[in-house]
Amino acid sequence: MAELAQAEFYSPGPPAASAAATTTGKSVQVWRALVSWLAILFRLLLQILRGTPSWAQLLSFVGLRPPLLFSPSNASSAYKPLAVDQPTDAASVNSGPALEPPNRLTVVLDLDETLVCAYEASSLPPTVRTQAIEAGLKCFDLECVSSEKDADGKPKVNHVTVFERPGLQEFLKRSSEFADLVLFTAGLEGYASPVTDKIDVDKKLTHRLYRPSTVSTEYREHVKDLTCVSKDLSRIVIVDNNPFSFLLQPSNGIPCVPFFAAQPCDEQLIGVILPLLKDLSQQKDVRPALYEKFHMPEWFAQQGFPTVNYTQ
Repeated sequence: MAELAQAEFYSPGPPAASAAATTTGKSVQVWRALVSWLAILFRLLLQILRGTPSWAQLLSFVGLRPPLLFSPSNASSAYKPLAVDQPTDAASVNSGPALEPPNRLTVVLDLDETLVCAYEASSLPPTVRTQAIEAGLKCFDLECVSSEKDADGKPKVNHVTVFERPGLQEFLKRSSEFADLVLFTAGLEGYASPVTDKIDVDKKLTHRLYRPSTVSTEYREHVKDLTCVSKDLSRIVIVDNNPFSFLLQPSNGIPCVPFFAAQPCDEQLIGVILPLLKDLSQQKDVRPALYEKFHMPEWFAQQGFPTVNYTQ
């Protein structure tokens, strides 16, 4: 076994020949390295003659790579690519047709117990008038011509005290910015006209309708048919303390709380009605929204009146 082990590590040939071969191999490797460096220097010389090389190119010539200064791992999270320039007609291609704003809303307003409350001056207790004024209500006195005749056959003159609903002037001003306001009252013109002149000093009401413009039905008298104001029922509403006034168009009606002189803290006009009208002014058709809010057709049905579909 010892002989076999020695034989495995045995190098044939004499020792002197082996040393010479080793020396020759090293010399060849040195010359090869020298030639390689000379080739690199020669390439650098050519690059310098052509133009100044970058430091990255110099490193690449010697077999090294420069570190990446902007790799995905080093990129800033705030980095955003430059936007690609859009063609000049991109807006017309990408944007759809402009939506036309809806027509101005038409708001029909009742007078008595909606915008004002009026009393015959002779029947109004002085304490009620005093307390209402002290509470902040605005009021004024008027002489109104009645349709009745006195003993001499002359038109009777009535003396009335009128109280404005709180916020009335602000309500007329702000609602007229987005709606056409129409007065529609079941009162006679001899009374309603001077009252309206007094409260509408800035002429915010575009039109006035009095009792002769109302209609009588088999169920109620003095019903206010909105088609005499506008044929487009999708953009008209009526505000009235008496819901029977809009019996013919129940889903266009906004029933409000009646107003009396004993209610100096009433907030219906500014706090309730004005915001609702503002929202309705943005609706293409006011009837679905009013139907969902008040369900007036069902209310009329409960009162024994026929149900009217708001889509008609």
